[in-house]
Amino acid sequence: MSEPHVTLEPRDPVQEKLRGPLEQQLTSALQVAADRIRDSYTGEPVEQVCQRLLDETRAGLHPDIAAGFQPDMDEFCRVAVAIVRGETT
Repeated sequence: MSEPHVTLEPRDPVQEKLRGPLEQQLTSALQVAADRIRDSYTGEPVEQVCQRLLDETRAGLHPDIAAGFQPDMDEFCRVAVAIVRGETT
């Protein structure tokens, strides 16, 4: 599995201006959450790992950013499947 990464699709000039720093923050939170879950994984089902990945990623963000973070859950579940399968970077 390659390192998970968040990519945003800005809809206006303000979002475009904030895109880089926000993508970096979201990606960092996702990578930390994935590493933490991978290190403590004990056989939970994919659905539980996916929810935990979302919860821990949001916990690593500023509350305002976490509240607005609506990731592509199919992509989050792909990361969860890789964790369950024991795939590494």
